Amino acid sequence: MVKIDERGRMTIPKQLRVGSTKAIVISAGAFLITIPLPMKLYEYAGSWLPSRRERKELKMLAEKFAAEDAIKRARRRGQI
Repeated sequence: MVKIDERGRMTIPKQLRVGSTKAIVISAGAFLITIPLPMKLYEYAGSWLPSRRERKELKMLAEKFAAEDAIKRARRRGQI
């Protein structure tokens, strides 16, 4: 369990912390799904994931598909 302050910030428990990084946060009904990302994702994936699409377009697609998947999973589990 985490505490959320009046500004909407939450503290992640020490055993779950991944360090200073960015993350995708997906709203899935009554809960949030957080997916940490490598700091330089383009460098990490660039050698094995070639693409003709721009970074912004890839990000939008990833967020769209992740949100849809999270909602499907939550519905299957009866959470929403």
